[in-house]
Amino acid sequence: MESTMNLAELSRVAEVELIYRNHVKPSQRPHVSKSRDAYNCFLATWNELKIEFVEQFKVMLLNRAGRVLGIVEVSTGGVSGTYVDVKVIFSAALKGNASSIILAHNHPSGNLKPSHADLELTKKISRAGQLLDISVNDHLIVTSEGFYSFAEEGLM
Repeated sequence: MESTMNLAELSRVAEVELIYRNHVKPSQRPHVSKSRDAYNCFLATWNELKIEFVEQFKVMLLNRAGRVLGIVEVSTGGVSGTYVDVKVIFSAALKGNASSIILAHNHPSGNLKPSHADLELTKKISRAGQLLDISVNDHLIVTSEGFYSFAEEGLM
């Protein structure tokens, strides 16, 4: 079968390059062994002007030893919610070569109770992680005064 593409058409194909750069030595990266460690890392990166204003969703990338590879802001929404694209979460996890991830989002109201939508989204992301062999260790609801851990509450 003869190709119908010419050289000009082939030059319009996007090149995809997978690069992960981390200038921090593994021994110097924060170690997360419990929910409180994750909360402290997330809180340190949260914009204090937004935590009680709009809902945001972030993901923490971890290596096999539980060291933080990075934190990615996945979305920013409004007062009562934000749209989370599962593909964005796992594109970051794959690009960062993460072995596991921890999810977090804030409730501007200060309410730490998970909504039905929070529970369903966590299940959806966990199922996707199983397919990719990237475990979802926890999902935190974060406020400036505390946090709720899905894992500690037996919801993971």
